[in-house]
Amino acid sequence: MKKTVFIKNAAILTASSLILRFAGIIFKVWLAAKIGAEGIGLYQLVFSVYVLVSTFATVGICTAVTRLISEEAALGSNKSIKRIIRRSIELTLIIALVSLASVFLGADFIADKFLGDMRASLSLKILGFSLPFMGISSCIKGYFIAFRKATPPATAQIIEQLVRIGIIMLIITRINTPDLASSCAAILFGDTVAEAVSAVYIYILYCLDKKHLYKLSGRADPPYSVTREITRISTPITMGRYLNSGLRTIENILVPKNLARFSTSSNALAGFGMIKGMALPLLFFPSAVLNSISTLLIPEMSEAVAVGNSNRLKSATEKTINLTLIIGIMFGAIFLVLGNDIGMLVYKDTEVGFLICALAPIVPLMYLDSICDGILKGLDQQNFCFRNSICDSSLRILFIALLLPVTGLRGFIGIMYFSNAFTCILNLRRLIKVTDAKISLLSQFFLPLVTSLFLVLIFNFILIPLNAPAFLRVALVGVLSIAVYFILLRFFGVIDFKAFKNSQN
Repeated sequence: MKKTVFIKNAAILTASSLILRFAGIIFKVWLAAKIGAEGIGLYQLVFSVYVLVSTFATVGICTAVTRLISEEAALGSNKSIKRIIRRSIELTLIIALVSLASVFLGADFIADKFLGDMRASLSLKILGFSLPFMGISSCIKGYFIAFRKATPPATAQIIEQLVRIGIIMLIITRINTPDLASSCAAILFGDTVAEAVSAVYIYILYCLDKKHLYKLSGRADPPYSVTREITRISTPITMGRYLNSGLRTIENILVPKNLARFSTSSNALAGFGMIKGMALPLLFFPSAVLNSISTLLIPEMSEAVAVGNSNRLKSATEKTINLTLIIGIMFGAIFLVLGNDIGMLVYKDTEVGFLICALAPIVPLMYLDSICDGILKGLDQQNFCFRNSICDSSLRILFIALLLPVTGLRGFIGIMYFSNAFTCILNLRRLIKVTDAKISLLSQFFLPLVTSLFLVLIFNFILIPLNAPAFLRVALVGVLSIAVYFILLRFFGVIDFKAFKNSQN
């Protein structure tokens, strides 16, 4: 793929992701003010089930569609690509409908026996109806990513978020008695309608776009059973995410219960909500550009493997890891030094600020782990990712059961440190082995770490005596630190944007 197309698509996905995350954070601030940290905690419990059931219907098949269509775009015809889309939609709809029936009929049982909160029952019954729409969207997004067309998925996500926020705000503001059960149900209803609108929109775009497929003149039929190949690729990814989501759901259920043994039940749910629903979205906000690159690298890596271009594969991996570390370390430093100010500015809560500071050192690990996981799946390493995620989740559950009743919220933070370091090291080692990539700890880790911390601390020290408003000071420290940071790293030769762009050719 030409580097200009890659950069354009990365810019589109990054811009849309930043818009979505910014809107999501503003919405979370408004929502937290309406339903409180305990309400956010209840939503996170329901959302953990949402992730569990949606994973089986979407994750693996989307990746399979992207990889298969990337191959057929070079070797196949419009007939073969349409067959892949048709089969993938059929499979995901079957799975989604089975999941819908299971969750709807078992909502009371799940809420009572697993979540331990009957207020979640209505929300669980609603969430299943979004699954068929989510599955269709996922398949078609895989089609557009395979053809390096980032605009349709990006605009679909923006429309989805706007519809979600609009409906939820409208319903919650009109509820006369906004109890947590009805508020949480309103959120899931908004999610469902938003998924339906997004699915209709992107399907229309697909119907318009597929008219151009007649230009393909390769083989009429792929040399494999489409259903079997989709299943082969998607099953390890889906089962890995499914089991991982299941274990994370168990984890999300155990965390409030075990925290309650250390403190009160309401404080436990509030603390869980602050970490999962408030602090982590802020910490992941800057990773938008990295997620965009990870998404676009799946067809690129698959194509490089198919044609046997190992040098291209190695170069792209090295540059991506370098960029991830540079961005992750910089924002980790910002969150570490300015976390308390950010928590007060966004949520007006010192406890959220404390959690942001406490989790800031693992930001580079979270970003790098996410990127490595995405690249490995593009390199047909989904079985390794499956084993890795299951091992990680199992250890987290064990530690939660043993440590949280004794150590409380600080113990959960320690578990997050261990978990992110564990998975990041395993994924990075595997990626280096598969691609033969090289990493310099001195130039790619220690130099950015020292530089970023020094710049954030010195600019913050200079601006504090000026008594500027907190928002202005935080913004100035962030902008100045990032600008000088990239200039210095470019001067020291750590950053080479030209080399990164050339690695996409």
